[in-house]
Amino acid sequence: MHPEHHSGRYFNPELPFIMSSARNELFYSRLPANHISLGELLNEDHLFYNVPESWHVVITDIRNSTGAVAGGMHETVNFIATGSIVSVLNMAFKAGITVPFFFGGDGATFIVPPTIADTAMHALAVFRKNTQENFGLDLRIGIVAVSDIYAKGFDLKLSKLKVSGAFSIPVVLGDGLYYAEKYVKNEHYRFEYEPGPGDELDLSGMQCRWDKIGPPEMNQEVVTLLVCVPAGKRQAAFFAKVMEHVDRIYGPFPRRQPISVPRLIWKTTFKKMEMEMLVRNGRINIFRLAASWIAWLAGYVYFRTSQGRSYLNSLVEMSDTLVIDGKINTVITGTPEQRAQLQTALDAMEAAQEIHYGLHVSGESVMSCYVHDLKDGHIHFVDGAEGGYTKAAGMLKQKLRNAGV
Repeated sequence: MHPEHHSGRYFNPELPFIMSSARNELFYSRLPANHISLGELLNEDHLFYNVPESWHVVITDIRNSTGAVAGGMHETVNFIATGSIVSVLNMAFKAGITVPFFFGGDGATFIVPPTIADTAMHALAVFRKNTQENFGLDLRIGIVAVSDIYAKGFDLKLSKLKVSGAFSIPVVLGDGLYYAEKYVKNEHYRFEYEPGPGDELDLSGMQCRWDKIGPPEMNQEVVTLLVCVPAGKRQAAFFAKVMEHVDRIYGPFPRRQPISVPRLIWKTTFKKMEMEMLVRNGRINIFRLAASWIAWLAGYVYFRTSQGRSYLNSLVEMSDTLVIDGKINTVITGTPEQRAQLQTALDAMEAAQEIHYGLHVSGESVMSCYVHDLKDGHIHFVDGAEGGYTKAAGMLKQKLRNAGV
């Protein structure tokens, strides 16, 4: 299917059929990617579509991630969140299905069709068991039917935004994912399933080989930002207003990108490789450890070739630094003066009860990767160093408690 370009957007003549077919597992695959700014997209309600009722929301979340980050486990927390994404994406890839997913630093959210919902949860149950046994961390996993979200009166609308030549992201409006997350995080909820020998966990492609990444310029910092809109307010309009402030102060998307090729350092340690192996395989194998070390050395050579440099440019394009899952989650870079301007603008919006926000500042960003292939089949999950998303979420949660939310 090749959508036609129409008025700066993709128009797909098959779309009405796609949207009416509630069981269509290709719902997300066939959504057109919009070639406009995020601010413009948020103001175009007709470019958002209700997620089919037969689909499900899957949630993963590390219990007490704040304590784990405070205890120095921020890299482990990020890597486990990445592992939950990789486990579902590998399984979806085998089924020939593309699913929207959202990285949150200490967990992830997916919207999946019914055909892979059970296998996704079974894979995550295996991953949960590995995580508990090897790291002592409790990975919460849960699933909520989209039909239940609608029955409770919540919205879940989805669109797709092209952020670079090869990279599109899902954009969610509505409070449906917020409801699903609250439901799964309720202390009485637990997905009870004991993994059996037939349950598959495939974490191939997951890597953690990059050193902490400094901002492109020496006078810059890394800002991890979370923004939500109070219930009953004009979510899309206020999100668009926030992004207008970000664009005005920091410049367009490429200019505020915290990842740049000159700052990438291909570096690892046996400790990192052991962590990667424990997450992927549940145990350390000396032969696999040696093979990983050899692969790291090969990468060191590869990135000095023209093909390797091309991959690095692609890596920057495909770094996941903007997540819209019913709230704004983004990692950006700029000067302290720019951040002060942004905080002034956000404080004014917060005082007007238009938004709540949490923000964390660090000197570096961290990145974990899923590399299915070296051409277009890779994505790189970015967080502020020292648990940027987790610490920004702590600030946001405190504000919500103070507001009685």
